[in-house]
Amino acid sequence: MGHREDLLEGAKRCLLEKGYSRTTARDIVAASGTNLASIGYHYGSKEALLNLAFVKVTEEWGEMLTKGGEEDAAEAEPEVPAAPLDQFRETWERVIGSYEQTRAVWQLQMEVISRIDSDPELQKALAVPQRAGRDGLAENMLGIDPEAEPEKARVAGLFCQALLAGVMVQWLMDTDSAPSAQDLTDGLKAVLEGRTPGHEGSR
Repeated sequence: MGHREDLLEGAKRCLLEKGYSRTTARDIVAASGTNLASIGYHYGSKEALLNLAFVKVTEEWGEMLTKGGEEDAAEAEPEVPAAPLDQFRETWERVIGSYEQTRAVWQLQMEVISRIDSDPELQKALAVPQRAGRDGLAENMLGIDPEAEPEKARVAGLFCQALLAGVMVQWLMDTDSAPSAQDLTDGLKAVLEGRTPGHEGSR
């Protein structure tokens, strides 16, 4: 790899090990085996490099979860495609099942969210990937094809993205009481049915 790629890989490692605000330019140089001048030459600033590195870390996390689902499907016997709620539950099982392995990614995402209001460049860098991420969530969690049903995928992606952020917070704050994949599926069923389990909803 050249210095540009080395810097990006080094920045990704630093983000996961130290977080966004604690990562310095010298940390990135040490992790990448490059030099300080290379950051400005290839990326313009440390912040621009970290913003791109964060996007890549998030994309790789999403790809890991998607790949896991594809591998499970390839190993399974041919069958009727999963119903939407089954796909929803299975995707959440992968997301929550990856928690211990990818806790640093969850922590990093929460830190970056807290910085957005005070960092316009970071907000700008995340706008397009966030929209693409919504489409990916709609497809992976609910089986909605963004190309065939763009508006349905958009609103479903907004819902899934909001849910994902909330689940992350709960798992980081109190793992023991955080929701399971089945809890989330049962909760969605209750919302769709218009009542909570064991109670009649208003008509």
